[in-house]
Amino acid sequence: MLSAFGRAFRTPDLRRKLLFTLGIVTIFRLGAFIPAPGVSYNNVQQCLQLTQGNSSLQQMVNMFSGGALLQVSIFALGIMPYITASIIVQLLRVVIPRFQELYEEGASGQTKLTQYTRYLTIALGLLNATTLVSLARSGQLFQGCALPLIPDNSIITTILLIITLTAGTGLIMWMGELVTEKGIGNGMSLLIFTSIAAGFVPAMNGIIGAKGWGTFIAVLLVGLLTVALVVFVEQSQRRIPVQYAKRMVGRRTVGGTTTYIPIKVNMAGVIPVIFASSILYLPALIAQFNTPTDGRPVPDWVVWINNNLTKGDHPFYMAVYFLLIIFFTYFYVSITFNPEEVSDNMKKYGGFIPGIRAGRPTAEYLQYVLSRITLPGALYLGIVALIPLVALVLVQANQNFPFGGTSILIMVGVGLETVKQIDAQLQQRHYEGLLR
Repeated sequence: MLSAFGRAFRTPDLRRKLLFTLGIVTIFRLGAFIPAPGVSYNNVQQCLQLTQGNSSLQQMVNMFSGGALLQVSIFALGIMPYITASIIVQLLRVVIPRFQELYEEGASGQTKLTQYTRYLTIALGLLNATTLVSLARSGQLFQGCALPLIPDNSIITTILLIITLTAGTGLIMWMGELVTEKGIGNGMSLLIFTSIAAGFVPAMNGIIGAKGWGTFIAVLLVGLLTVALVVFVEQSQRRIPVQYAKRMVGRRTVGGTTTYIPIKVNMAGVIPVIFASSILYLPALIAQFNTPTDGRPVPDWVVWINNNLTKGDHPFYMAVYFLLIIFFTYFYVSITFNPEEVSDNMKKYGGFIPGIRAGRPTAEYLQYVLSRITLPGALYLGIVALIPLVALVLVQANQNFPFGGTSILIMVGVGLETVKQIDAQLQQRHYEGLLR
């Protein structure tokens, strides 16, 4: 492995791509510690020592920003607006026929969809920046800390702060696209990978300080087993054989080949976990806005939500979270993989599954296989996502527990994909590659 990395850096164009990617990642991490204009850096640091955000969704956004959210830096919003915009544009393909037509047009249509995603990212960045400034001013960003994060309440400072945070989101999006174009791997995914990896060392240090080296070693062993499980499942797939009939095109005979359709066990990726976390945040948000501040008694339904749906260590919260992940896994797979479309494409080019008639029987067979293989994928996602919540009970770790949930799924997936791309670049130059 080390010799393969040495060969990669000895290849001029590959070395240039790797160094460019590392440079963008360095700039991205530096931006996470530069305070936004008008923010009191000293007060933010004192509030960080006193308390942390209590919201699980807020913790997730802070994880995606590499800790920049709770630092209220110029990159405080991180990559989250782009992730949300990409998911919305993808879901709109089911609702808006024009979006589906653009998706089917090929490269030109994909370019337009990417442009729509950029516009939506800026709009969401503007909305999120306004929300973040409001939370920082009201003291809800750090519940329990009364220090003013933004001492200057003038309208000019507020507008400048919102513009800066939105511009930071646009800059992150641009840097991610630059990495995709001139670097190695998917730029957005690598920036998310960097943000999550930045929180590993503080999280592990927190476990050592709170529970000692024995618990640390136990957590590390569980983490290694979790990584091995995630790698195994992420690489697992059901290969459906497809055979193409021979046909004459001019004087040439084409077809007659055998290939397969790879259906991954986890086709939905990490999207169901993000959806479930966002949905579970809504009851807590509604309860927060309906909590009286003038001394009146708190309504019973608000008390019930605060007791059952705001704390990750509650059994009811875990059960609802697990069921939502299973639901969104089936939902997302159903809109991203269309058996009828795959069947029509196979029929158009003379392909068929051995033993299955072309057309509707093929679509029904693909749907049957998809529904069966999605179940273990959904259970796997639910179990991995519950690991940080179980750790919250056992070792009193926070929501950013490194070995589980969204963090480990993204890190393993992005790591595998990036290594494959480096391996492909090496093999194009007649080297052995990283993977053997």
